[in-house]
Amino acid sequence: MSYTAPARLELVALASLPLIRAGDALAPLITAALQREGLGLERGDVLVVAQKIVSKAEGRRMALSDVTPSRRARSLAQRLGKDPRLIELILRESHEVLRVGREVLIVEHRSGFVLANAGIDQSNVNERGDDSEALLLPADADASAARLRAELARLTGTDVAVLVIDSIGRAWRRGTVGQALGAAGLPVVVDARGRRDLFGRALRATDIGVADELAAAASLLMGQANESRPVVLVRGFDARDCGQTARVLQRDRREDLFR
Repeated sequence: MSYTAPARLELVALASLPLIRAGDALAPLITAALQREGLGLERGDVLVVAQKIVSKAEGRRMALSDVTPSRRARSLAQRLGKDPRLIELILRESHEVLRVGREVLIVEHRSGFVLANAGIDQSNVNERGDDSEALLLPADADASAARLRAELARLTGTDVAVLVIDSIGRAWRRGTVGQALGAAGLPVVVDARGRRDLFGRALRATDIGVADELAAAASLLMGQANESRPVVLVRGFDARDCGQTARVLQRDRREDLFR
């Protein structure tokens, strides 16, 4: 796959999207927001979309009152000081619990990503501002990205790429960073092995996680509190569909030195 790092990117966060509810069609809402803000789509653009609005639209909001915790969930909740119903949701969304930390479970999510608390969140979920509900990740974020991309193309006649992202912690580093959970229409990981550096030396072990780099840049504009900017338009990347999805970001278990 040929890839040249862009010398310049333009990122614009959409500021006029309404609050998203279950069943909302995101593509028309995003298209309308682009029009209100005087923005059009161009071939090669990337739309970076916060996982939270995708999950809300797909009905992934859960009332804790509807959850009956298992014995294991109650035991872990007592150890962690968390609501056992929330722990039960984390266990249901996970293949495996990898670590039990202070107030956090590190798990392998159903998608294969290693996440704190299975990516389940309670911030900006309930309009009442309490913790009576929780939001799960999309059941298949790659499929969500592909559907949104296809619908945007149908509505606008323009082929753009879509990233579905979330803020995720990293091993050995403090702070969350935007990372891609779902992707459609762009390179996700670029294999740069064999390319030459400035002095002619061949690169031997360089994979570029371009989807995560775009996700991190867009996450800066989205914010983490009450900014209400869940969609960012990225221009200048020149996205081209190479058939990759966000699953290629997952390191094979045999190569995972942290487990």
